[in-house]
Amino acid sequence: MTSSLMTSPGFRFLSPLLLLGIVSLSMDSIIHLTQSNWGIAANLPYILLGCALVMCYSFKQGRESMVCIALLFAYFVIQNRLQIPLQTGTTLLELTILATLLPVSFLAVFLFNKEGFDTKATLAYVFLLLMFAFWSYVTLTYYVEGGFEEWTNGVLFIVLNVSRLPLVLVLYCIGIVCFLGILVLKKNKIIHAMTYSAMVLASATFIFFDVQYISSTMFTITGLLIIIYSTSASHQLAFTDSLTLIPSRRALDLDLKHMGRKFTIAMLDVDHFKNFNDTYGHDTGDDVLKMVASRLMKAQGGAKVYRFGGEEFTIVFKGKYAEDCKVHIEEVREEVEQYEMILRDQHSRPDDNKQGRKKRGNAEKKRNTVSVTASFGVADSRSARNPADVIKLADEALYKAKKAGRNCVKYNLA
Repeated sequence: MTSSLMTSPGFRFLSPLLLLGIVSLSMDSIIHLTQSNWGIAANLPYILLGCALVMCYSFKQGRESMVCIALLFAYFVIQNRLQIPLQTGTTLLELTILATLLPVSFLAVFLFNKEGFDTKATLAYVFLLLMFAFWSYVTLTYYVEGGFEEWTNGVLFIVLNVSRLPLVLVLYCIGIVCFLGILVLKKNKIIHAMTYSAMVLASATFIFFDVQYISSTMFTITGLLIIIYSTSASHQLAFTDSLTLIPSRRALDLDLKHMGRKFTIAMLDVDHFKNFNDTYGHDTGDDVLKMVASRLMKAQGGAKVYRFGGEEFTIVFKGKYAEDCKVHIEEVREEVEQYEMILRDQHSRPDDNKQGRKKRGNAEKKRNTVSVTASFGVADSRSARNPADVIKLADEALYKAKKAGRNCVKYNLA
């Protein structure tokens, strides 16, 4: 549940490029299919992007909703302003303006709060798009009268072997694609994957604008990808613990239905966690839970780690009995015990990150550190076939570990 091919940064980086390659190889078939069903094909991007917008709004994905709005606006402009030869009037300039402003609108979503759906922020973003539209209108109105035609002919020169789009715009689009691709590979958030995919396919639309039905094809694929990303984000949110970012109790309940005949379950509890919380505060207590989760994720032997609830965690070893897991459980217990966590002084912490780094470098030795321990209870499928019963047996063993002085591993085996 924690990681899959669909959510990996490599897959998210390559998937729009692979789709672009598939489309390029089958463009003749796509053109024939689109010609036969133009009424549907022309409106399909509106339908898919509209559905994506509704999904993003329903899942409180504010910045993702903004991307959908920008794409809907761009497709509307293409269908209503750019369905004539590029040499006609100001059509090439209009395409140039759209190819310039759409990437800016994608980058602008990162200026807004990433948490939830904010109506005011969305309205501000729509206002920004309307300002772009007004600026475009003014530019087009005074394009010839202002004497800009000769200037643009010099700057916006075209290399026909590359694209009908001005070369400077081709390089600009490729540069934005590379920047967003780096964000996907480094941060791998849904918003990064969404803006990157949208930028890749929008760039293909602009660069190969002379290809028949390219806009409807690319914007249809973009709508599908955004729906997939939005769905995967909601799924990930449902099965991931928001504090520790490891699989949640719901993920454990689902995985327990597919355990097979041979498995081991370890239940563990952070020792004296309530006292720690009362002494150092809930923020530090949250840091402890994150630290413990990160140590548990280092467990070897095919272990899968879940947050069971509160300060309690679960480790599942599928296809192994308890004796096969003993060394791995002991290693992770020691990982937790040996980790020294630095206590942050929230009152004296600087607001500026650079000052904070300098202060950390100068005062590292003066900081207080604390360590925590955890108690473990282990049972396997030889004691009970039902995973829920194995968890109960592991809980009983955990209670024995608490009674034995904590920071130890106890087994409840048949």
